[in-house]
Amino acid sequence: MRENEMLEKDEIFSKVLRAGRRTYFFDVRATKADDYYITITESKKFTEEDGSFHFKKHKIYLYKEDFVAFKEILDDMTAYVLDHKGEEVISERHQKDFKKEYASETVESEDAPKASFTDIDFDDI
Repeated sequence: MRENEMLEKDEIFSKVLRAGRRTYFFDVRATKADDYYITITESKKFTEEDGSFHFKKHKIYLYKEDFVAFKEILDDMTAYVLDHKGEEVISERHQKDFKKEYASETVESEDAPKASFTDIDFDDI
């Protein structure tokens, strides 16, 4: 059997979630014994300075015996995040005027010497 035919046989059901530079592929596949399992693949696009690009992929395999526990933990994690932070996206990437809380809370004394990146004492190393 050709490789393409094997791939078609293994993929039973698929869905895709596009999320910015990331794409998530959810696939139901068949084992050699013709049982089903799920693969979740994260594909992230990276663009080089010359305009070329490549993708990095990460994949997890989820088997039937782990479905219930996996779903329970995923439900717990998503509920925790939504309960504590809500549905609004708060990040540098999504909000142009985003400022980290600790940056605005930092107060420098007028008497304290101002350090800069170039103030390095190599004797301390």
